[in-house]
Amino acid sequence: MEEKKRIVIKVGTSTLIHTESGAPDFRNLDRLARVLSDIKNAGNEVILVSSGAIGVGVYKLGMAQRPTELRLKQAAAAVGQGELMHLYDKFFGEYGVNIGQILLTYDDVNNSKGRQNLINTFNSLLELGVIPIVNENDSVCFEEIESEHKVFGDNDTLSAIVAVLVDADMLILLSDIDGLYEQDPRQNPKARLIREVRVLDDDIRRIAGGAGTGLGTGGMVTKLSAADMAMSNGIDMIITNGSDTDSLYAILDGGQIGTLFVGRRISE
Repeated sequence: MEEKKRIVIKVGTSTLIHTESGAPDFRNLDRLARVLSDIKNAGNEVILVSSGAIGVGVYKLGMAQRPTELRLKQAAAAVGQGELMHLYDKFFGEYGVNIGQILLTYDDVNNSKGRQNLINTFNSLLELGVIPIVNENDSVCFEEIESEHKVFGDNDTLSAIVAVLVDADMLILLSDIDGLYEQDPRQNPKARLIREVRVLDDDIRRIAGGAGTGLGTGGMVTKLSAADMAMSNGIDMIITNGSDTDSLYAILDGGQIGTLFVGRRISE
């Protein structure tokens, strides 16, 4: 990690919550906070885009399952977002790192004044040594929470938007899968992991399937959408498994981890 970088890291619900019980995964939360704090301490600038508000809220409210009714989803998000930030503050605080919350809607990034205000806020937080934690504003904006009208695609697209806003060097999506495979590894254990993608052609897009676990709503389709945005803005994007946050060290050292989507440079 010799070269200092500005990094956007997106973590999915499946990394933050135990699949069976729906309870927060304290071990993964602690690992994530430790590694990101250490990466920051090495001189890098770190922004975390985090899913999980509805999932955490569902557990805290004692709901039997993720609700389907909009008003209950928004209620769960309102409760869960506060609890999620409490957990992040606790774990990052153990490593002496301050965090700041940024909740976004489509309107926040879709007008020039709003975009510039966001850029200024991100830059100011990073200058102050804070790790901004970004999420969709699910509790007030129905477009962000209803899958058929979802703007940000479970934060995959949002993380790419943030990466472009802050002119990041790298975007890393921590998922419940090791990367992009030629076939669904859940169906075919012998499926080959694609290590590098330089062009998002039709063959690559055909590989993308549906959503993964029942905890989140994102899938490979939204990750390829994020990759398209990042690559077209010259930003490298990596999909890797969120269960091994130590792999972030290897990624920043140039190691071959997960699937790398290579950003298009000006000379290309």
